[in-house]
Amino acid sequence: MKSTDLFKTTIEDYLDARAFEDLLFMEKYQKEGKNLDDCITFILNEVQRSKINGYTDSEIFSMAVHYYDEDKIKVGQPIKNGNVVINRHVELTEEEKTKAREKAVDELKNEIKTKMRTKPSKPKVETKARVIHMNNGKDTTIQEEVKKKEPTQTSLF
Repeated sequence: MKSTDLFKTTIEDYLDARAFEDLLFMEKYQKEGKNLDDCITFILNEVQRSKINGYTDSEIFSMAVHYYDEDKIKVGQPIKNGNVVINRHVELTEEEKTKAREKAVDELKNEIKTKMRTKPSKPKVETKARVIHMNNGKDTTIQEEVKKKEPTQTSLF
């Protein structure tokens, strides 16, 4: 269930309960020309206009009631690609749980496969070049040759 679907269900549950308890609201809730989709669109547009990211439940529910209370209200255009976050616990069906589990396992398998395909970097091995002296046939490393050519300096300490 998408977050907007859950949001819509939460608003609908609140309005149904309110209409059951309040007969005056029930009349407004059943007005011709009013519907839940327009109510949700109205709420989302109000939130977007305010540029505030967080609302309490009562603030959102009061916007829903306001939509049904007012006869002449501007709903606005439906908002596409919006993201609604609600603070309700979501109960997943067994099918949704199974799909989520399968998706997690697939993602883990892909991650492991990717790691296995990636070749580990080889540690750098220091190689020493050999210099062979033609006159005596003895081979020494370049470092040894450099040391032989560097003047040695005696320490004063």
